Amino acid sequence: MAMSSTCAQLCLRCRGFLGSKTSTRLHYIQSHHWRIWTANSKSLSNGLFTNGSFTSTQTRQRLKQHMCYYNNLTVKYLTTEAKENKNADDTVRSTDGANLPQMPNTTALSIPENMNSLDLDAFNEPSALEEISDEEAVTIPFPTIPPSSTSLRDYVGKSETLTNLVQLGVDLWKLEQRPNVGSMLLRLDFSTDVAPRLLFLKNIGVEDSRLGYIISHNPFILTEELENLQTRVNYLVSKKFSTETVASMVSKAPYLLNFDVKRLDNRLGFYQHQLKLSASNTRNIIARLPRLLCGSLEPVKENLKVYEIELGFKLNEIQHMVIAVPKMLTAKKQKLTRIFDFLHNTMKVPHHLITKFPQVFNTNLLRLKERHLFLEYLGKAQYDPTLPNFISLDRLVSLPDETFCTEMALATLEDLYLFQKTL
Repeated sequence: MAMSSTCAQLCLRCRGFLGSKTSTRLHYIQSHHWRIWTANSKSLSNGLFTNGSFTSTQTRQRLKQHMCYYNNLTVKYLTTEAKENKNADDTVRSTDGANLPQMPNTTALSIPENMNSLDLDAFNEPSALEEISDEEAVTIPFPTIPPSSTSLRDYVGKSETLTNLVQLGVDLWKLEQRPNVGSMLLRLDFSTDVAPRLLFLKNIGVEDSRLGYIISHNPFILTEELENLQTRVNYLVSKKFSTETVASMVSKAPYLLNFDVKRLDNRLGFYQHQLKLSASNTRNIIARLPRLLCGSLEPVKENLKVYEIELGFKLNEIQHMVIAVPKMLTAKKQKLTRIFDFLHNTMKVPHHLITKFPQVFNTNLLRLKERHLFLEYLGKAQYDPTLPNFISLDRLVSLPDETFCTEMALATLEDLYLFQKTL
């Protein structure tokens, strides 16, 4: 209690001639050492230690030692502050001649040489919560490009590559969701890396409006060697794909030119061999659905087995359907089987009629059910072309609701909507 009272008196005495800033620093130092000393002593009760083998005499000696330590520490700090203020006072007095209050002369006080010094410069660090003026805020330096970000939009306007890609219509929000693509784009130089690839795509016939789509789906084409890209285009031309067809294929399948010639050749051979097609029909299928050369072959193999084994189509029927609708090769197995089950077992449509209208596999099953049940309710569900009032499967699934009602069901659109509510 005696030491805490002495510390308080010291704080009050120092605050009178050093100001709030100095007293705050001194109070921080004294409080810091008071916590250390109290922690080492563990507990204090009425001026006597309750833990250990200390007597009251030993306690008073320890208190006296610590009081001397704090007094010496105070003297050293006051001496340093006095010197600094004296220098400042001399400077002011030499410039304007004003007589400022004199600081107490503390240089005559003795300071123990063996006393551990504190790093008081650490307390001169500016606080993060300290308010600054507008002039000081303007002078604070900041990086032109953010060192890290979760979005590419923070770099647009600071990166020439990203700025030009946005002007081309590239969807950066799609690219930033893919790992490592954002950092790859920032490392690319527009003049040496991006511009030559864009000019190459234009030279092979790709329209300007498709450049943004291609890069949005396949940014890695910007890192491909121009020589490799030209080699792959030359291969497709050698297989009798016209230059216009190649440009259309690249626009529809952006990853097409990322695959080497060997892969492209193997894919073309696979479709020609599996479907027993001529070279002309194979080119026709690939030109209309070029992503067949980019995706996995496993779904295609599985669908071919489904058509032949599970659904019971013959090879020539499969060939006819695939040539008419190449997308059937990549359709989901569950969708194919459910549509065929409804067509063949509920609507009683035979295989040869389904073969003539393979577009039915691209429709929505619910739409097919609703329209068939509506025609059946009206007594018009007749799908045999050899009988009167024939309903074409192609028109059944492709016509809009209003045209379907007026031309095929001979009813109103309101009748169809009322019937759908009963399902």
